[in-house]
Amino acid sequence: RREVYKRFFALAPAGQDYFKQSTTRLYWIADKIVEMTIEMYREPKKMVEDISALGLRHVGYAIPTEFFAPFVSGAVEVVRTMTTDEHAEDGFRWSLTLISKILVRTILEGSTIVMKAINTNQEKALKKAIGVSPRGKRAMELLNIAVGTQSISPLYWSIESGSLNCARAMITDLLTLRADRDNYYYGCDELYTRHPEVIQRLTADAAGLLPTLLDGMIWRSRLAINGQRRVNYYVKHVIQDGDGRFNKALEWLVEGQDPKIICHPVV
Repeated sequence: RREVYKRFFALAPAGQDYFKQSTTRLYWIADKIVEMTIEMYREPKKMVEDISALGLRHVGYAIPTEFFAPFVSGAVEVVRTMTTDEHAEDGFRWSLTLISKILVRTILEGSTIVMKAINTNQEKALKKAIGVSPRGKRAMELLNIAVGTQSISPLYWSIESGSLNCARAMITDLLTLRADRDNYYYGCDELYTRHPEVIQRLTADAAGLLPTLLDGMIWRSRLAINGQRRVNYYVKHVIQDGDGRFNKALEWLVEGQDPKIICHPVV
């Protein structure tokens, strides 16, 4: 296992910047790679789905695809020193090469400008990335990236990776009212359809984003008539879930034990 990384770092020295985990973790990765090459023969259909899901996670890690070829070469060289069976070596090479090709394809297809912006954690970069999307497709650009049968949520990934500046900008963009001559566009329905448990997720992992989410569910008119201003509250998804039952949003907010959030006008 150690020799695999030694060969890889010799072929691609820059790869060391992406393998900063503990030795135990690196050994686990090496063992998992060997296991995947065997499973590719046993259950190819299941492995393709699992590898596609793994590739989408690597999109979030911003792993350059140039490192896959030298990693495969290094692993094959190590196997060559361990066996004289040419068929075993060829089988390992074919399986590992196929896995790397699937990963590269998934990363290239999933590396949207939104995901690249998330890796910078800069609000300005995200706004520039999403600014080219048409109004009707803007929400799904922020909520769903699909490659084959697998998908990943850029919003949830930004929260998991700690890119909270981008996550805040994404929520603000989703909950901004836009219009053209025919339609209004407001991403609240898309947000709660894709992530019905978004309030629970924010309460647990990014409580600082809850005010942004709740503020976005209020529309205030810019006009005042007789000293009064019209206000719309978009609270449907806080009251009712997708199956028509009472939503657990209030329970999740109570579990968060934040008095300021409980006093928010939407709640």
